[in-house]
Amino acid sequence: MSDSKDHKGVDDLDRRIAEAQEKHDRGLSRGQGQTETQGWAVGIEFVGVILVGGFIGWAIDNWAGLGTAPWGMIAMLVLGFAAGVRRALHASARFGGELPDDPEE
Repeated sequence: MSDSKDHKGVDDLDRRIAEAQEKHDRGLSRGQGQTETQGWAVGIEFVGVILVGGFIGWAIDNWAGLGTAPWGMIAMLVLGFAAGVRRALHASARFGGELPDDPEE
């Protein structure tokens, strides 16, 4: 008799563990997955803007023949960094809803 009672208790415990695990997994997939995706999007955009700025500066220095090397690349890297920070702040605010769209506000 006690074996059947123990078996029932183990089955009930297994069911409760499975329900809790499923509930936990659903919560992580919605909240953590979305936040992680947004973070990656902001980071990739930040790095991408800096790389594009550096490439434009390199192109100005090498292909334009202005004799500005390395100042064109340095200037465009700085501008790319500033643009990357600005875009990252606005993207983060868009996800968090903290900054207004209009800079005058």
